[in-house]
Amino acid sequence: MKKRYILTLLCLLSAASLIAQEEEEVKEKGFKKENLFSGGSISLSFFNNTFLVGANPVLGYRIANWIDAGLVVNYQYSSIRDYYQFDDRLRQTIYGGGAFTRLYPVHFLFAQAQFEHNFITQKYLPPNNGTSARATTSANSMLVGAGYTQGRDKYGNSGFFYLSVLWDVSGSSNSPYTDAYGRSVPIIRAGFNVPLFQGRRGY
Repeated sequence: MKKRYILTLLCLLSAASLIAQEEEEVKEKGFKKENLFSGGSISLSFFNNTFLVGANPVLGYRIANWIDAGLVVNYQYSSIRDYYQFDDRLRQTIYGGGAFTRLYPVHFLFAQAQFEHNFITQKYLPPNNGTSARATTSANSMLVGAGYTQGRDKYGNSGFFYLSVLWDVSGSSNSPYTDAYGRSVPIIRAGFNVPLFQGRRGY
């Protein structure tokens, strides 16, 4: 499964590179504040007795018409039922940050790769009102996937809504994006990008 996700991402990245080579743009060197954007997403997942909800504010920069990159802050809460045995629970609170890049083979579709380092607090609740236990740990995650945008113009000057599906392909046993059997849980994120310093060209 993980190899298939990676292969799909590589195909999308290759398509974006070909489009970029065919584009004829007049590029100005140096940092341009009008290329900055903010926004973020919310996360929601229900899968194999796993519930996850979270928020991911971002600060990004449009490097070119076909590529964005930026920083992300991560906060999530998850609850996994039947983690070790029937009717037990594992609850997790996660916070951290990372960096992402999105490649747009066309202006309304993108491939995404996102590295995160998260700090995790876990509370284990055994069945039959047994004694609970707490633990803290941390984990690296590499999220890959794809998404759809609505309202994004080809030059990246307008605000837009997006929906993406990502998977953690890091294989980390402490990943907050896995179920009780260590399988990667699909992360559905809906969010928005708001251009900064665009004046009347934004929305």
